[in-house]
Amino acid sequence: MNRSSLIFPPNAMFATARLADFAPDAVSNYTRLRNYDLGSGAHNHVSRLSPYLRMKILDEADVSRAVLAQNDARSADKFLAEVWWRTYWKGWMEQRPAVWAQYRADLTRLHNAVQTQSGLRQKWEAACLGDTGIAPFDHWANELVETGYLHNHARMWFASIWIFTLKLPWQLGADFFLRHLLDGDAAVNTLSWRWVAGIQTQGKTYLADPSNIEKFTDGRFTDVRGLATRADPLDAPPLPERQPVPAIAPYSGAPDARVGLLLHSDDLGAPFLAKMKITPVSTAYLSTEAAQSPWNMAAKVTAFRRDLARDIAPMAHFTDTPEGVIDWARDNALDQIITPYAPVGTTPAALAHLRGSDSAPLTQIRRDIDTAAWPHATAGFFKFRKHIPDLLDRFAR
Repeated sequence: MNRSSLIFPPNAMFATARLADFAPDAVSNYTRLRNYDLGSGAHNHVSRLSPYLRMKILDEADVSRAVLAQNDARSADKFLAEVWWRTYWKGWMEQRPAVWAQYRADLTRLHNAVQTQSGLRQKWEAACLGDTGIAPFDHWANELVETGYLHNHARMWFASIWIFTLKLPWQLGADFFLRHLLDGDAAVNTLSWRWVAGIQTQGKTYLADPSNIEKFTDGRFTDVRGLATRADPLDAPPLPERQPVPAIAPYSGAPDARVGLLLHSDDLGAPFLAKMKITPVSTAYLSTEAAQSPWNMAAKVTAFRRDLARDIAPMAHFTDTPEGVIDWARDNALDQIITPYAPVGTTPAALAHLRGSDSAPLTQIRRDIDTAAWPHATAGFFKFRKHIPDLLDRFAR
């Protein structure tokens, strides 16, 4: 059994239990220690719920509700803000999908460059293998590959060193994370790397500082040398014009229709089923991990998501192609397919393929919490943050 499956069991009951264990400490330990990376296996002062939030085994309302049952909102503010950063990033990307499209185009170009430019390939390989000679960076590269996880502060240091010290393209670093993080998410990952690079909040970069690393790794890495001493913002195209959060058509299936439920790695839950009074005749799970990168996804990532899906829907039909979904729909004589909404990333392309086929009609259902929160992600996080109390009152009380 690999370490990632020990630290993050692909089990919904574990996620719920972990939240219950963490909630009482969300104020005291988290507020005091949240910036400390204490090393692999020593991250108990943070929630470690992100892989389950990524798959929507839990959502922001579930986590907020559990924490507010044990703490008042004011004292839990630091933790709650971090929880809703995920919502903010996803809402921001929903309104600017061209940013994801540009990242994907850049990654294709850089994939070709890695194949043809030996200097770039050697630097990139050394960074991915943790063989740069920069002790904390190499440690984090190995921890990520081994466990599928990094503390948030380590992610910031790592990205800063990748961009400003190693002078590697940020898109290759974002891809390295996306291939290995159990919680790797198109919006959260891409926009976080852009933020470190000075692209997301234009002109604002993050510089990894040796004294900061020493302090917040509790002295595990001292006298770190050779790091960049300045972090000049990278050049990038201007931000695209914001567009409204996409509208979705309501479900219009007949009461006696044979309905299939299509789950995917962007949302393993279907909280809308009870409200819609629908009992699906069959369930399928579509994996789109293979499309996330021109390089192979880490086996532990695909295994974690597949096994978590099997825990949720043990009788589901599993496929990694739209054609597999079409065969499933045909074999079960489906009249309709309903699926949780797929935000910007690789899943929407697969769903678009289904709509262009002769498969059963497909309807996406978006969670109420996302429909309410995402339109507020119009600018910076602090503007979005003003809406969190209202969102908590509506969804987490």
